[in-house]
Amino acid sequence: MNKIKQFRKKMGMTQKELSEKSGISRPYISKLENNECIIIKSSTMVAIANALQKPVSVIFFK
Repeated sequence: MNKIKQFRKKMGMTQKELSEKSGISRPYISKLENNECIIIKSSTMVAIANALQKPVSVIFFK
């Protein structure tokens, strides 16, 4: 399972809730969770990590 999806579900969040909390669109979050994006902006990584209350490295680099 994708780490974004894993942590989102662990927190009981929907994609819509993560979208609202991070400022990233729900369709883009879906693409990230389905590994459909090769290049991700650092600002997007930070926004998602902050919304999930995890370090960027844990979500995107481990």
